Amino acid sequence: MHPSTTTAPTRTSTTGPAGRRAARRVGPVAAGLAAVLTLAACSSAEAETEETVAAGATEISAERCAANEAAGTITYITGYQYQSSAGILEAVAADALGYFDALCLDVEIQPGSGDTAANAQLVAAGTAQVTSLGNEAEVLKAVAGGVDITGVLTWAHVPIATLMTGPEITDLTQLEGQTLGHKGSLPAPLRAMLVAEGVDVDAIELVEVGYDPSVLPRGQVQALTGYKSNEPLTLEAMGEDVTVWNPEDVDVVGSFGALAVNPDFAAEHPQAVTDYLRAVIHAFDHCVENGEECVGYAAELAESGYDAEHNAKIWATEAELALSSTPDGEPLGYLDAAATEAEAQTLVDSGELGDVPAVEDAFDASFLEAVYDGTELVWPGE
Repeated sequence: MHPSTTTAPTRTSTTGPAGRRAARRVGPVAAGLAAVLTLAACSSAEAETEETVAAGATEISAERCAANEAAGTITYITGYQYQSSAGILEAVAADALGYFDALCLDVEIQPGSGDTAANAQLVAAGTAQVTSLGNEAEVLKAVAGGVDITGVLTWAHVPIATLMTGPEITDLTQLEGQTLGHKGSLPAPLRAMLVAEGVDVDAIELVEVGYDPSVLPRGQVQALTGYKSNEPLTLEAMGEDVTVWNPEDVDVVGSFGALAVNPDFAAEHPQAVTDYLRAVIHAFDHCVENGEECVGYAAELAESGYDAEHNAKIWATEAELALSSTPDGEPLGYLDAAATEAEAQTLVDSGELGDVPAVEDAFDASFLEAVYDGTELVWPGE
């Protein structure tokens, strides 16, 4: 994930069936919300019977509840603090809305520092069971490095990385001989975009900069890497005129919001992993229609210094990207092996990896497939 800042006028805008999908997928969630909230208000004596435990508007079996309880505490580490990103906010909301409780899951949310590679190692070690990574490429790099994790869901199938320049740059080849600022390295999708546009990347001076995007309008750099949901929003709020160059505009594939689990835990407690995904997808649907409410839950956890207005923009941007990059006929969070292989190739082309693991060695779609009937989430009572 990424520490907070925000985004500006785009070279081209991402469009898609988001509104259509949201209307189709979210309607049942809103209709069933009152029943879920009613459940959360009930005492355990009212909610539990000898045979079944209430979940939403109906019931899960006592056997299923016991299996989930037997999994113990599921520790989830966020990508970066309580930022309202896809991969973080829906887990916070699922906890606040009682969705985890409704499925007899004991989930503990711990804020990550932004070091998703370290998070992956904690999951592999069993210190945590679930974490959110920046994209599928991070899952592949972790597995290639011997970190034993399994990707189980990807929220969006478009690169989150973007490149910003001043309006005077009308062709990316103009960056040759100029300075490009990055956060530690040039993201593989952006390198692939530059190459696709005929840019000699070796002719650009690459420098590491911090998270203050004003270095671009101040002229300290002529190009700046960032995240679609972050720096461009900050620059726009500052009234700065910048151009945003997106990798997908030249057919560079990518993703963001990948969830990964400990494979041993998943093998021992498959129902718990399945129901964890069920709960966060249910919450994602709710937050699409109730973004400010969900951001409020994150703000409560952060306690102080939380920029709710900016985080609401982050969520709105990333939720829209997730919805618009999910093709009709595919469920939200789906895993696309062909796209993953293409994303892996950008790692090879950029020199970040020599060999990449087979997709089936890094991802397992079976848990996600178990929560859907076609493209509709199966939630007890709906």
